[in-house]
Amino acid sequence: MRIRICLAALSLAGGAGLTTLAAPPAMAAACSDVEVVAARGTFEPGTLGFIVGDPVYSALQKKAAGKKLSSYKVNYPADLSPTSAAQGNLDLVNHVKSQAAACPSQKFVLVGYSQGANVVDNSIGISSAGAVVGSPIVATLPAAVEPKVAAVLLFGNPIRALGKSVTGTYQSRTLDLCAQGDPVCENGGNDVGAHLSYRDDAEEAATFAAGRL
Repeated sequence: MRIRICLAALSLAGGAGLTTLAAPPAMAAACSDVEVVAARGTFEPGTLGFIVGDPVYSALQKKAAGKKLSSYKVNYPADLSPTSAAQGNLDLVNHVKSQAAACPSQKFVLVGYSQGANVVDNSIGISSAGAVVGSPIVATLPAAVEPKVAAVLLFGNPIRALGKSVTGTYQSRTLDLCAQGDPVCENGGNDVGAHLSYRDDAEEAATFAAGRL
């Protein structure tokens, strides 16, 4: 119930339910030094995500001065439908593969908040099945792309409530933040406001990512 209230709070913050139709094929954009690929949270408004994606991108632009940054908003419903995270997983992988082929020197920073963290988890091979708004893995970034991922930034990651975390290849490049009491990522958490607090962590996340570019 607390998690449903938390997701409802995001909706009231200005989000709206989006279509559950399959996303169109990802297309490569112009090359930059670094692309921030952001998967927003459930019903989260904003360009890349009002609570996480937008403030993290803004902070990283300052921290990574001298590098040309671009961004991509993962194209997925970000709603409560059972296939939502899976659609995001597929779109993220397709887009990064396309970009990596078109821009061989480009680096990536993957950002995921709440359901968006499930999307990123799945894309790097950590299943979010069984987590709130999670799904089984439907696609993973290929080994050839892995070295191009400079950092993975996760906020309110639902798999943490299951006792899981990012392990393996991407572990050392991952910052996985769970605010104290956040019911989405902390088993037994009861502070709904904690799940909406991650704007406060944008500077820390950007510093972590910039140090790995």
